Amino acid sequence: MAGPVSTAAPVAGFPAATTHTQQAHDPEENFTSRWTRADAMQIKAMSNPAAGSRENSMPEEYTMPTVPQDFPDMSNGQVWVWDSWPLTDAKANQYSVNGWEVLFSLVADRNLGFDDRHTFAKIGFFYRQTGIPADQRPKNGGWTYGGLVFPEGVTGDIFKDKSYSHQTQWSGSARISPNGEIKLFFSDVAFYRDAQGNDRKPYDSRIALSLGKIHTNKNGVKLTGFNHVTDLLQADGKYYQNAAQNPFYNFRDPFTFEDPAHPGKTYMVFEGNSAFQRGSRSCVKADLGYAEGDPHAEDLQTVMDNGAHFQLANVGLAVAENNKLDKWRFLPPILSANCVNDQTERPQIYMKDGKYYLFTISHRHTYASGLDGPEGVYGFVGNGVRSDFQPLNRGSGLALGNPTNLNFLGGNPFDPDFNQHPGHYQAYSHYVMPGGLVQSFIDTIGTKDNFRRGGTLGPTVKINISGDTAVVDRTYGDHGLGGFADVPADTELGHGNN
Repeated sequence: MAGPVSTAAPVAGFPAATTHTQQAHDPEENFTSRWTRADAMQIKAMSNPAAGSRENSMPEEYTMPTVPQDFPDMSNGQVWVWDSWPLTDAKANQYSVNGWEVLFSLVADRNLGFDDRHTFAKIGFFYRQTGIPADQRPKNGGWTYGGLVFPEGVTGDIFKDKSYSHQTQWSGSARISPNGEIKLFFSDVAFYRDAQGNDRKPYDSRIALSLGKIHTNKNGVKLTGFNHVTDLLQADGKYYQNAAQNPFYNFRDPFTFEDPAHPGKTYMVFEGNSAFQRGSRSCVKADLGYAEGDPHAEDLQTVMDNGAHFQLANVGLAVAENNKLDKWRFLPPILSANCVNDQTERPQIYMKDGKYYLFTISHRHTYASGLDGPEGVYGFVGNGVRSDFQPLNRGSGLALGNPTNLNFLGGNPFDPDFNQHPGHYQAYSHYVMPGGLVQSFIDTIGTKDNFRRGGTLGPTVKINISGDTAVVDRTYGDHGLGGFADVPADTELGHGNN
């Protein structure tokens, strides 16, 4: 058994981070690692309390460089763009097909307000020629918008109650086969709202699969198929909170992969919430994670009195029960953040140097009472897909945050605080690519007196991942900022033009 893994010495005035061993467990075991309050407290401990108005209070090595406000639009005015993911295989290699790179994105009509996009989201796709360096492409990345993936109405078929007011598609992942078949895993969602926008009943979110084919010629890429959807998983109320337990539950964002430690098995991670009734005082002492006798430890009942028990994020795990990957079985979650945070969005498993990195994204406003941290990427490392995961970077979990000043409130993306750093909302929905490259979309850049909304992919950045650290590489691109919407393939699939 591996011994405890050391973290940085406690900062004066703050508790010590929880000790995590990184020990691997069998994926079938009933062991869930905890991202604890003691861990998350290390984010505040790293923040500079003297940072003034519009300054970044977080360590530069864990902070995404500031994105300029004169960013280009990758869709040339056609659609809003946010969560995006490339074609990959079971090892997360990113594919071009016959010389074309392909990117899937959530898109919405630009006639909608940017903040109205979520209930109208559809999955679209983009393509561009591969092998062209970012500095030789158009500034917007050189993508061509190919249109929507699904024919109208297809993704609503799996819902028994067809009285939905909005039927939408949320994030997922795309697996390419040698014959050009694509398995598109995604979040299939139905909203049931009245004319005033109030919920008639809770929304219905499911993890789904659809199959299609990719076709290429000298002019570009088209997709066919995607005319049938298979309902794979619905939140079970045992491991993963469902609508009966919480009408605002999170259950989405499937990412599939193969684990070299378990040949022949395909797994999926996804965002969930711990399966407790909303409002129940469900946190336990282990969720706090303080060492015995720590003078800065919180009291469990006080933490819940302050409302932290409403934040119940977890990262779920499922295993495929056949080679077609259309039958899945839930396993216990691999990470919980009870009384810490309410969202662990778009999780992914990233393997490097024999280590398993779990990356996820989260918001500042989804932290539980008494905790704080930037919008951005959070990371954990262990020796297997189910591990006693150690949070990266001084035991905090923060891997790549937006420039943020924790001494000031953030406001909202549509109304950013005047005193906040202009990059507070600059990027979200990060996806960690091979080689430590990270893509994300632009939300808002600027502060209350001068800001611009996004709706397009931002510049790619690079983090150097090693052991229990992830550090921004400011030698990459222009002082750390690479090309806008640069999602480069690292593997080519050639199966003939058709």
